Amino acid sequence: MDEPRVMLYLMTGFLDSGKSQFLKFTLQQDYFQVDGTTLLILCEEGEEEFDEKQFAKYGVKILTVEDQEDLTEEWLQELEDTYHPERVVVEYNGMWKVSEFEALTLPEGWGIAQKLTTVDASTFEVYMMNLKPLFVEMVRDSELVVFNRCTDVKPLAGYRRSVKVVSPQAEVVFENDQGEIENIFADSVPFDLDAPVIQIPNEDYGIWYVDMMDHPDRYKGKVVEIIARAMKPKGFPPKYIMPGRMAMTCCADDTSFIGYLCDYEDAPSLKPGEWVKVRAKVTFRHVSVYRGRGPVLKAISVEPADPVPELVYFN
Repeated sequence: MDEPRVMLYLMTGFLDSGKSQFLKFTLQQDYFQVDGTTLLILCEEGEEEFDEKQFAKYGVKILTVEDQEDLTEEWLQELEDTYHPERVVVEYNGMWKVSEFEALTLPEGWGIAQKLTTVDASTFEVYMMNLKPLFVEMVRDSELVVFNRCTDVKPLAGYRRSVKVVSPQAEVVFENDQGEIENIFADSVPFDLDAPVIQIPNEDYGIWYVDMMDHPDRYKGKVVEIIARAMKPKGFPPKYIMPGRMAMTCCADDTSFIGYLCDYEDAPSLKPGEWVKVRAKVTFRHVSVYRGRGPVLKAISVEPADPVPELVYFN
């Protein structure tokens, strides 16, 4: 697919999550400069204000949208016709559904180049309890999720998992007043990584799923054992299955199947959806299912198992 002529950067996050501060810093950096006009579309009024004269020096034209119904395909086309922008940055309103913007038909040549989300870690649990569907829409397909204000908050492993189940490819960064926090998750898994067979408790399947994606070196060449449903998606090679479980990403009506590809000689003998106990060696390969490199389990044994609770949790 060709690269869009006009790169659109979509900045999401609830009010006071640090969106404006992030954009103010980024728009002034040398690496983010372009020759033409950058349109900055502000969809909510936060504590941080943008100085139009200051940002005009960087080729930034600032526009505001107060009501969601004004953010239309026709208005965006007017912007294209008037300004012929080189780039567009949208600071989206945290109370508007992101999917409604993503459903808009953009002017010809425009395309969403990157989606970024900022999160105030100190209020994250409150928002997740009350506005989880909106948060899920924000982080779905985000390439970068920045948790700021991470001083004196609970252990952050669960926060990362909440993002990764929705958007596995997202880079998740945690920051406090001193900058980026590193190595928070070094010893956070609740199972023995040094055991001859790493047995994954049923209640910790989600933690294992995310951790193996985040830290492949922990698992490469090791043997793991899980209980899961043996699925055989359409188009799969005959000697492969995908053992996995269902994860609730937002609400009871928003679940997705999560699992890893498994090379199993007797795969044709299994019924789709059958509960199995899989013991397998972990390898990593480039496969089309992942659209890149990812975990591939090499089955050592696959045997029938009693069903376990269907839904997966991540903390």
